[in-house]
Amino acid sequence: MSVRVSVVICAYTEDRWGDILAAAASVHDQSLPAHETLLVVDHNPVLQERLSAHFASPGRSGPVRVLANAGPRGLSAGRNTGIAESTGEVIAFLDDDAVAERDWLLHFAEGYADPRVLAVGGRTEPVWTSGRRPSWFPEEFDWVVGCAYRGLFPGGDGPGGPHTVRVRNVLGGNASFRREAFEIAGGFATGIGRDAGKRPLGCEETELCIRLARAVPDAVLLVDDRSVIHHRVPGGRERFAYFRSRTYAEGLSKALVTRSVGTRDGLSAERRYTTRVLPAGVARGVRDALLRRPGGAGRAGAIVAGVSAAAFGYALGSLRARRDRRTVGGSGFVVVPVPGGSRRLSGTDGRSEPGGTGREPAHPHEPANVTAPATPPADGESSSSGSEGAVA
Repeated sequence: MSVRVSVVICAYTEDRWGDILAAAASVHDQSLPAHETLLVVDHNPVLQERLSAHFASPGRSGPVRVLANAGPRGLSAGRNTGIAESTGEVIAFLDDDAVAERDWLLHFAEGYADPRVLAVGGRTEPVWTSGRRPSWFPEEFDWVVGCAYRGLFPGGDGPGGPHTVRVRNVLGGNASFRREAFEIAGGFATGIGRDAGKRPLGCEETELCIRLARAVPDAVLLVDDRSVIHHRVPGGRERFAYFRSRTYAEGLSKALVTRSVGTRDGLSAERRYTTRVLPAGVARGVRDALLRRPGGAGRAGAIVAGVSAAAFGYALGSLRARRDRRTVGGSGFVVVPVPGGSRRLSGTDGRSEPGGTGREPAHPHEPANVTAPATPPADGESSSSGSEGAVA
């Protein structure tokens, strides 16, 4: 019996009207039909009403449920709303400014043939508004614009076949999870990632996946490079100023995560990335510069600048964490059980209903308050745009 996959798309602005409709249409056109599509609108009644009217008409990208974010403003709460309202065994997430290739869900579903697999991510390819990649923009930093980066797929076969690689965390704009993952570990943390009134941060998927792996030590998390989506990169994100700001914000995010989970887990993937992937990228850039190929020096310089900005953000975030711990105890980010998520667990003996894992939830009775440092306000960035994934 094929696994039922619910698809959640989070939207927040009418400026992406065409993108939202294209995302929903790409789900409707899947070779493996989605069990349902849930479109969660982040505190924008005008957009919600407009989308509800649009999808009320028959034949408009199939059945789509339009919902209001039931939690605080931000991407994490919007995703948690979708999880709580979904009914599939697997919940997939698609950015509102991306379109999925026809076999996107099919390859996700194939990954769950192994019962150890609790999450499957995919490959996200950038669609540059200018029509082509900026010559200075290194592929090793495509996570800055929410896409798969050079070095994510090291070339070896993963446990699910030649197209997969086992990862610490998936990237949230192109990812799927077993429902049991949320029953065990809770939902996406609020107060981290793209929440209202904060600098555009990432790492909400990283924190969730680390939390899940700690709760289920034998869990397998995969990325399948055949589950492809194409993510639009706005013109403003093709500029070096955004690149520098985003890498700095990533450092702040990593400080939040490592304060919660420790540097061993919080920076485990980053060690390989910074000691192998990035030096190789700098060497390629220098080589191209010596061969007078366009952009070589710029790419090498951008890698150095990106690492420096992220390191500065991490140092500043860590310093603020220590300061807040000594003074006011930190503002905190919060992990809460997803409403309705525990309905598949059977209570006293920990056994699940058919389709469950039988594993006990990590926090079955109360939410986890995770202390975290305050973060600076956003500088003109929206609170709930497509996720910019952290290094996997």
